[in-house]
Amino acid sequence: MRIAVFGGTGRVGQRFIELAREDGHEVIALVRDKQAIEEKYPDIELVEGDVKNRESVEKTMQNSDMVFSSLGTDKTDTLSTGVPVIIRAMENFHITRIVTIGTAGILDSRSETGKYRFETRESKRKSTFAAKEHLKAYKALQNSQLKWTIICPTYLPSGEEHGNVRHEEDFLPEQGEKITVGDTARFAYHELLYEQLIYHRVGICY
Repeated sequence: MRIAVFGGTGRVGQRFIELAREDGHEVIALVRDKQAIEEKYPDIELVEGDVKNRESVEKTMQNSDMVFSSLGTDKTDTLSTGVPVIIRAMENFHITRIVTIGTAGILDSRSETGKYRFETRESKRKSTFAAKEHLKAYKALQNSQLKWTIICPTYLPSGEEHGNVRHEEDFLPEQGEKITVGDTARFAYHELLYEQLIYHRVGICY
């Protein structure tokens, strides 16, 4: 498989690339700065550009079979602007499968029906900017014709895989507090390939 990756220089993105390479998949990644990743992964194809730019995204998408995105917000509108560009490029190239990394804030609230977690006391974050950006990306995917899945980890410390990951469609599993970068990347990678949770936000934790 040839996998187009966006957000490949982030913690989850880098681990995802390692998993794909270990299994012999081709990886092409769009990055803002090649120097940030080319020494670590000299055998993957890199496109230097901006996810908000159609030409950069289409160049990354060309000849790919599926898409993985771990784009973050970085206190900008990169995510909410970039995801619609990715969607349009996928539709142009007739690519249907995408898995993205979201945030537990956009999962449904258990305590207040009809609200997202970030809108309630279930979320411990004081700022809602990142969650609102992820919500825009979710709605864009929801309104597309793509086979999408959004993996929504809660607190995300660095660390290797521990296994025993709990998951739930559209909600965070009860008493979920954290999950490592390693397990988040593994869960997302497995879902991209095996398509078990299509059309869902998926809360993951230990």
